[in-house]
Amino acid sequence: MYSYAVSGMIDHEERERLILENLPQVRLIARRIQERLPKNISLEDLVSTGVIGLISAIDNFDPRHNVKLKTYAEYKIRGAILDSLRGLDWAPRQKRRKTKQIEAAIAVAEQRLQRAPSEEEIAAQLGIPLEEYHEWLVEIRGLHVASLEYAGNEQGRELLHFLPDTEDNLPSTLLERSELERLVARGIDQIPEIERTILSLYYREELTLREIAQVVKLHESRISQLKSQAILRLRSQLAEQWPASRGMVTA
Repeated sequence: MYSYAVSGMIDHEERERLILENLPQVRLIARRIQERLPKNISLEDLVSTGVIGLISAIDNFDPRHNVKLKTYAEYKIRGAILDSLRGLDWAPRQKRRKTKQIEAAIAVAEQRLQRAPSEEEIAAQLGIPLEEYHEWLVEIRGLHVASLEYAGNEQGRELLHFLPDTEDNLPSTLLERSELERLVARGIDQIPEIERTILSLYYREELTLREIAQVVKLHESRISQLKSQAILRLRSQLAEQWPASRGMVTA
Protein backbone atom coordinates (compact mmCIF):
# COMPACT_ATOMS: atom_id res chain seq x y z
CA MET A 1 0.00 0.00 0.00
CA TYR A 2 1.29 3.42 -0.89
CA SER A 3 1.25 6.33 1.51
CA TYR A 4 1.51 10.06 1.11
CA ALA A 5 3.78 12.52 2.77
CA VAL A 6 1.46 14.82 4.69
CA SER A 7 -2.20 14.46 5.67
CA GLY A 8 -4.53 16.26 3.30
CA MET A 9 -1.97 16.65 0.50
CA ILE A 10 -3.25 14.09 -2.01
CA ASP A 11 -5.15 14.81 -5.16
CA HIS A 12 -8.61 13.51 -5.99
CA GLU A 13 -7.30 10.70 -8.21
CA GLU A 14 -4.96 9.33 -5.52
CA ARG A 15 -7.71 9.57 -2.92
CA GLU A 16 -10.08 7.55 -5.10
CA ARG A 17 -7.35 4.96 -5.72
CA LEU A 18 -6.75 4.52 -2.00
CA ILE A 19 -10.47 4.14 -1.33
CA LEU A 20 -10.88 1.48 -4.03
CA GLU A 21 -7.71 -0.31 -2.92
CA ASN A 22 -9.00 -0.62 0.65
CA LEU A 23 -12.62 -1.56 -0.06
CA PRO A 24 -11.87 -5.31 0.38
CA GLN A 25 -10.60 -4.52 3.88
CA VAL A 26 -13.91 -2.80 4.66
CA ARG A 27 -15.92 -5.83 3.54
CA LEU A 28 -13.69 -8.23 5.49
CA ILE A 29 -14.06 -6.26 8.71
CA ALA A 30 -17.81 -5.82 8.18
CA ARG A 31 -18.26 -9.55 7.48
CA ARG A 32 -16.39 -10.54 10.63
CA ILE A 33 -18.48 -8.19 12.75
CA GLN A 34 -21.75 -9.19 11.07
CA GLU A 35 -21.31 -12.89 11.81
CA ARG A 36 -21.47 -12.04 15.52
CA LEU A 37 -24.68 -10.06 15.19
CA PRO A 38 -28.38 -10.96 14.93
CA LYS A 39 -29.49 -11.97 11.44
CA ASN A 40 -31.49 -8.78 10.95
CA ILE A 41 -28.32 -6.65 10.83
CA SER A 42 -27.51 -6.16 7.15
CA LEU A 43 -23.96 -6.75 5.93
CA GLU A 44 -24.36 -4.05 3.30
CA ASP A 45 -25.34 -1.52 5.97
CA LEU A 46 -22.17 -2.36 7.88
CA VAL A 47 -20.09 -2.06 4.72
CA SER A 48 -21.59 1.34 3.92
CA THR A 49 -20.76 2.59 7.40
CA GLY A 50 -17.29 1.08 7.16
CA VAL A 51 -16.64 2.97 3.92
CA ILE A 52 -17.33 6.22 5.78
CA GLY A 53 -14.70 5.18 8.32
CA LEU A 54 -12.26 4.35 5.52
CA ILE A 55 -12.73 7.74 3.88
CA SER A 56 -12.19 9.44 7.24
CA ALA A 57 -8.98 7.45 7.71
CA ILE A 58 -7.64 8.44 4.30
CA ASP A 59 -8.56 12.10 4.76
CA ASN A 60 -7.02 12.32 8.24
CA PHE A 61 -4.05 10.00 7.92
CA ASP A 62 -0.69 11.46 8.88
CA PRO A 63 2.37 9.22 8.29
CA ARG A 64 4.40 11.35 10.69
CA HIS A 65 2.70 9.39 13.48
CA ASN A 66 4.69 6.37 12.31
CA VAL A 67 1.72 4.07 11.71
CA LYS A 68 0.70 2.35 8.47
CA LEU A 69 -2.39 3.57 6.63
CA LYS A 70 -3.80 0.03 6.64
CA THR A 71 -3.56 -0.14 10.44
CA TYR A 72 -5.11 3.30 10.90
CA ALA A 73 -7.85 2.51 8.35
CA GLU A 74 -8.76 -0.73 10.14
CA TYR A 75 -9.15 1.20 13.39
CA LYS A 76 -11.38 3.84 11.78
CA ILE A 77 -13.46 1.29 9.84
CA ARG A 78 -14.15 -0.80 12.93
CA GLY A 79 -14.82 2.32 14.97
CA ALA A 80 -17.37 3.65 12.49
CA ILE A 81 -19.21 0.32 12.34
CA LEU A 82 -19.22 -0.15 16.11
CA ASP A 83 -20.41 3.41 16.70
CA SER A 84 -23.33 2.84 14.33
CA LEU A 85 -24.27 -0.38 16.15
CA ARG A 86 -24.18 1.31 19.54
CA GLY A 87 -26.49 3.97 18.18
CA LEU A 88 -29.01 1.31 17.17
CA ASP A 89 -29.19 -0.06 20.72
CA TRP A 90 -30.15 -3.40 19.17
CA ALA A 91 -29.13 -5.52 22.16
CA PRO A 92 -31.97 -6.28 24.59
CA ARG A 93 -31.28 -5.47 28.23
CA GLN A 94 -31.82 -9.10 29.16
CA LYS A 95 -28.84 -10.13 27.03
CA ARG A 96 -26.65 -7.43 28.54
CA ARG A 97 -27.73 -8.61 31.99
CA LYS A 98 -26.76 -12.18 31.17
CA THR A 99 -23.34 -11.03 29.96
CA LYS A 100 -22.70 -9.25 33.25
CA GLN A 101 -23.93 -12.26 35.21
CA ILE A 102 -21.55 -14.58 33.40
CA GLU A 103 -18.61 -12.22 33.89
CA ALA A 104 -19.40 -11.95 37.59
CA ALA A 105 -19.75 -15.74 37.92
CA ILE A 106 -16.40 -16.28 36.23
CA ALA A 107 -14.72 -13.74 38.52
CA VAL A 108 -16.21 -15.25 41.70
CA ALA A 109 -15.45 -18.85 40.70
CA GLU A 110 -11.91 -17.94 39.64
CA GLN A 111 -11.24 -16.22 42.96
CA ARG A 112 -12.66 -19.17 44.90
CA LEU A 113 -10.86 -21.86 42.91
CA GLN A 114 -7.65 -19.89 42.20
CA ARG A 115 -7.73 -21.10 38.59
CA ALA A 116 -9.78 -20.75 35.44
CA PRO A 117 -13.19 -22.32 36.19
CA SER A 118 -14.62 -24.98 33.90
CA GLU A 119 -17.92 -24.56 32.09
CA GLU A 120 -19.60 -26.79 34.65
CA GLU A 121 -18.25 -24.65 37.50
CA ILE A 122 -19.38 -21.41 35.83
CA ALA A 123 -22.85 -22.85 35.29
CA ALA A 124 -22.95 -24.00 38.93
CA GLN A 125 -21.94 -20.52 40.09
CA LEU A 126 -24.82 -19.11 38.03
CA GLY A 127 -27.14 -21.72 39.49
CA ILE A 128 -28.27 -23.01 36.10
CA PRO A 129 -27.82 -26.32 34.21
CA LEU A 130 -24.86 -26.59 31.82
CA GLU A 131 -27.20 -26.83 28.83
CA GLU A 132 -28.86 -23.55 29.78
CA TYR A 133 -25.46 -21.90 30.24
CA HIS A 134 -24.54 -22.97 26.70
CA GLU A 135 -27.77 -21.37 25.48
CA TRP A 136 -26.80 -18.15 27.25
CA LEU A 137 -23.45 -18.12 25.45
CA VAL A 138 -25.17 -18.44 22.09
CA GLU A 139 -27.71 -15.74 23.00
CA ILE A 140 -25.11 -13.14 23.94
CA ARG A 141 -22.61 -13.72 21.16
CA GLY A 142 -23.69 -10.54 19.35
CA LEU A 143 -22.72 -8.47 22.37
CA HIS A 144 -19.05 -9.34 22.04
CA VAL A 145 -18.33 -6.98 19.19
CA ALA A 146 -15.06 -5.34 20.23
CA SER A 147 -15.42 -6.80 23.69
CA LEU A 148 -11.70 -7.40 24.08
CA GLU A 149 -11.11 -3.73 23.41
CA TYR A 150 -13.44 -2.67 26.21
CA ALA A 151 -13.50 -3.78 29.83
CA GLY A 152 -14.87 -2.43 33.06
CA ASN A 153 -18.21 -1.13 31.80
CA GLU A 154 -20.15 -0.52 28.60
CA GLN A 155 -18.58 2.90 28.24
CA GLY A 156 -15.07 1.59 29.01
CA ARG A 157 -11.92 2.96 27.47
CA GLU A 158 -10.13 1.15 24.67
CA LEU A 159 -7.62 -1.43 25.78
CA LEU A 160 -6.15 -3.06 22.71
CA HIS A 161 -5.96 -0.26 20.14
CA PHE A 162 -3.18 2.21 20.84
CA LEU A 163 -2.71 4.37 17.77
CA PRO A 164 0.16 6.84 17.97
CA ASP A 165 -0.48 10.45 18.85
CA THR A 166 1.84 13.32 19.67
CA GLU A 167 2.53 11.84 23.12
CA ASP A 168 3.03 8.26 21.98
CA ASN A 169 6.63 8.07 23.20
CA LEU A 170 6.02 9.39 26.69
CA PRO A 171 7.48 6.98 29.30
CA SER A 172 4.07 6.70 31.00
CA THR A 173 2.41 5.70 27.72
CA LEU A 174 5.04 3.08 26.92
CA LEU A 175 4.82 1.70 30.45
CA GLU A 176 1.02 1.38 30.31
CA ARG A 177 1.17 -0.29 26.92
CA SER A 178 3.74 -2.78 28.15
CA GLU A 179 1.73 -3.50 31.30
CA LEU A 180 -1.48 -4.02 29.32
CA GLU A 181 0.20 -6.39 26.89
CA ARG A 182 1.57 -8.35 29.85
CA LEU A 183 -1.88 -8.62 31.46
CA VAL A 184 -3.56 -9.72 28.23
CA ALA A 185 -0.84 -12.31 27.54
CA ARG A 186 -1.08 -13.66 31.09
CA GLY A 187 -4.86 -13.82 30.86
CA ILE A 188 -4.70 -15.76 27.60
CA ASP A 189 -2.21 -18.19 29.13
CA GLN A 190 -4.63 -18.95 31.95
CA ILE A 191 -7.66 -19.87 29.86
CA PRO A 192 -8.24 -23.45 28.60
CA GLU A 193 -6.19 -24.53 25.59
CA ILE A 194 -9.16 -24.95 23.24
CA GLU A 195 -10.27 -21.39 23.99
CA ARG A 196 -6.74 -20.08 23.39
CA THR A 197 -6.69 -21.89 20.06
CA ILE A 198 -10.04 -20.43 19.00
CA LEU A 199 -9.00 -16.87 19.93
CA SER A 200 -5.72 -17.29 18.06
CA LEU A 201 -7.40 -18.63 14.92
CA TYR A 202 -10.07 -15.95 15.03
CA TYR A 203 -8.07 -12.84 15.92
CA ARG A 204 -4.59 -13.69 14.65
CA GLU A 205 -5.30 -15.94 11.67
CA GLU A 206 -8.61 -14.14 10.93
CA LEU A 207 -10.56 -17.33 10.26
CA THR A 208 -14.34 -17.31 10.42
CA LEU A 209 -16.18 -19.42 12.99
CA ARG A 210 -17.08 -21.90 10.28
CA GLU A 211 -13.45 -22.25 9.22
CA ILE A 212 -12.33 -22.67 12.84
CA ALA A 213 -14.95 -25.38 13.31
CA GLN A 214 -13.41 -27.30 10.42
CA VAL A 215 -9.90 -26.91 11.85
CA VAL A 216 -10.65 -28.07 15.41
CA LYS A 217 -13.42 -30.47 14.33
CA LEU A 218 -16.19 -29.04 16.47
CA HIS A 219 -19.62 -27.75 15.49
CA GLU A 220 -19.77 -24.06 14.59
CA SER A 221 -22.25 -23.36 17.40
CA ARG A 222 -19.80 -24.90 19.88
CA ILE A 223 -17.02 -22.68 18.56
CA SER A 224 -19.28 -19.69 19.11
CA GLN A 225 -19.93 -20.76 22.72
CA LEU A 226 -16.25 -21.27 23.51
CA LYS A 227 -15.25 -17.99 21.89
CA SER A 228 -17.85 -16.07 23.90
CA GLN A 229 -16.70 -17.81 27.07
CA ALA A 230 -13.03 -17.04 26.37
CA ILE A 231 -13.77 -13.37 25.81
CA LEU A 232 -15.80 -13.16 29.00
CA ARG A 233 -12.93 -14.74 30.93
CA LEU A 234 -10.52 -12.10 29.60
CA ARG A 235 -12.98 -9.27 30.19
CA SER A 236 -13.41 -10.39 33.77
CA GLN A 237 -9.66 -10.45 34.34
CA LEU A 238 -9.00 -7.12 32.65
CA ALA A 239 -11.86 -5.39 34.44
CA GLU A 240 -10.32 -6.42 37.76
CA GLN A 241 -6.69 -5.64 36.93
CA TRP A 242 -7.04 -2.65 34.59
CA PRO A 243 -9.56 -0.15 36.04
CA ALA A 244 -11.47 1.89 33.46
CA SER A 245 -10.45 5.05 35.27
CA ARG A 246 -6.80 4.51 34.48
CA GLY A 247 -5.43 6.90 31.87
CA MET A 248 -5.21 5.61 28.32
CA VAL A 249 -3.92 6.90 24.99
CA THR A 250 -6.60 6.81 22.34
CA ALA A 251 -7.07 8.20 18.87
